[in-house]
Amino acid sequence: MVGKSVLILDENTASRNFLANTFLEKQFKVRVAASGKEALLIAWRNEPDLILFDPVLSDIQAEELIQKLRTHPRTIQTPLVALSSDPSPARRESCLNAGVYEYLVKSAQAIPALEETLNRLFGTEKPTEIVSSAGKKTGLLIVFLSAKGGTGTSSLCANLAMNIKLAQPEARIVVADLVLPIGSIAPIVGYEGELNLATVADLSSGQTNIEYFYKNMPEPELWQFQLLPGSPDPQHGNILKGDRINEIVETLRSAYDFIILDIGRSLSRIGLPLIQKANLITLIVSSDQSTIKLTKTIWDYLQTQGIDSQKMYVILNRAVGLEGLTKVQAEEMLGLTIKTAIPYMGGNFALANNLHQPITTKYPTDTVSIILKETAENMVKLARLQRAQQNT
Repeated sequence: MVGKSVLILDENTASRNFLANTFLEKQFKVRVAASGKEALLIAWRNEPDLILFDPVLSDIQAEELIQKLRTHPRTIQTPLVALSSDPSPARRESCLNAGVYEYLVKSAQAIPALEETLNRLFGTEKPTEIVSSAGKKTGLLIVFLSAKGGTGTSSLCANLAMNIKLAQPEARIVVADLVLPIGSIAPIVGYEGELNLATVADLSSGQTNIEYFYKNMPEPELWQFQLLPGSPDPQHGNILKGDRINEIVETLRSAYDFIILDIGRSLSRIGLPLIQKANLITLIVSSDQSTIKLTKTIWDYLQTQGIDSQKMYVILNRAVGLEGLTKVQAEEMLGLTIKTAIPYMGGNFALANNLHQPITTKYPTDTVSIILKETAENMVKLARLQRAQQNT
């Protein structure tokens, strides 16, 4: 934590000074503000690593303060922690829904609780205790889907999840493979274990709690995320207890900072509700006309289900060659902006998959590795922005 910076916002002088001294002892760079408006100016000018604030303010509503911080490019990714003089559940829920990372109440237990929060944010180790989801915001839900096979959706899902972890090293990330009837991420990352979506769905709700997922889900070597593998074969896929999927995903959202779902081509009764509640929908297309036409059909349907174009993150992946439509032509047919175009990698794309290695690890200097890194960062920013806007 040495060298990290914190902005402390508290109207109470004694509380403000006490917290400032506490962080100075931890070798933080400390800045303080006595009002919400002053805090906004300091935050946008100095871009602290953490903003700690009492949401009881006289010059601005806490929700408005959070919304301004969450939507400004300089503070969109800054962790916001409330150390509040208001213990009411209504205030807690309001702040968490607006985008606060943690809501703590001023008390004798506040400083130890704050220590745990700092360790989760800036520590190098995962916490040894399972933190209750009560009082924490749910994780960002990012869904990957496509209209047609062969677009490299599962590979991009795994590779972008890995790059999100690189960009957010303190975050807990889980990838859940919901492609049916056979999952497709396990072969990419090299997982061959027994645990999978079907076996987890067979367990009771009481068994599949937060601690269960932390302890049992595999973390494939090199990939840096935990994986809920998909169905291993059609038999398991066909007997899958579909009514358990939404419950499992909600438990994952209470346990992880990023929940990344590979839905593939599924717009079923299982997939659609997850798409509707996602903070970001990553739509993978290829450059051939047939895929673009099918994708347009999918997009037209999603609009009838209340999906806004602002939640869409379209990626054009030239997985099979250089031929096909240009980015501009594909955008005109889709009626959507393509945010990222992945260039053709020749045989390197398949080789990385066959070796169970992330593209960024196998080809660190390749243009695609740079694009994946930038795409992951942009996806995180947009997902957070969408969540902030949904909660206002």
